[in-house]
Amino acid sequence: MLADLQADVLGALVHVDPETPVPWCGRWRVRHLVVHLARVHHWAAAQAARTREVPLGRGPFDPTQLYASCAAELRETLAALDPDARAATLLDDGVPREQQRGTVAFWHRRQKLETLVHLWDLRTAGGLPSDVGHLGREEQWWDVVLEVAEVMHPRQVRLARVAAPPVLVTLRRPDGEGVALDGGVPSATGLPRLEVVGSARELGLLVWGRSGVAAGDAGTPGLDPYEVRGDGVDDAAARSLLADLLRAGLTP
Repeated sequence: MLADLQADVLGALVHVDPETPVPWCGRWRVRHLVVHLARVHHWAAAQAARTREVPLGRGPFDPTQLYASCAAELRETLAALDPDARAATLLDDGVPREQQRGTVAFWHRRQKLETLVHLWDLRTAGGLPSDVGHLGREEQWWDVVLEVAEVMHPRQVRLARVAAPPVLVTLRRPDGEGVALDGGVPSATGLPRLEVVGSARELGLLVWGRSGVAAGDAGTPGLDPYEVRGDGVDDAAARSLLADLLRAGLTP
């Protein structure tokens, strides 16, 4: 799947001007987005192989050429490594050495999901359909949600980049499956509770700051593609609490 997503990135670049703004990524334009993803692939290859990363330099780069090169480097590196071999991963940041458990398999998943989200960025910024191919597969977006809840947000808390959540949030799909945003720490009693119900795709975009209240406001009931329900707090307060949690940063 990673190779397919990388090919989709290169295919989209044929149709999107590299100077196109990506407003939800601050001041980035498409060229910044693509160079970022290329750098992440290059860095991840070194992490998976447990080798020193060779700096790519400051550029300027041809975004398409750089991305093609780094994408191939990542694929070839992962293909050459045993998925069960030890690797430096985000799971082990801030964890005592004797408790570290990262393997190469981590990077197969991490880079697949990184590419999925940034492919959505690229196609959406360029006005291309953003629900085609892997972007239209709910199971892939649910894995995006799970990774944030189980890996990315706990790492943010573990590294003291954000505080433990002051609210108990459950993200839930319409079929009833859900996951808690607890930062990987036991929750204190008496905290307000809320539930966010929506498609896996919309929840994935939400936790990565691409949708609704994650964009910096409390959202508008009936207009957002998900429902926010408070337990012990009214729905308006629940939306405000959710916005605060998302604004603090679930991801790096």
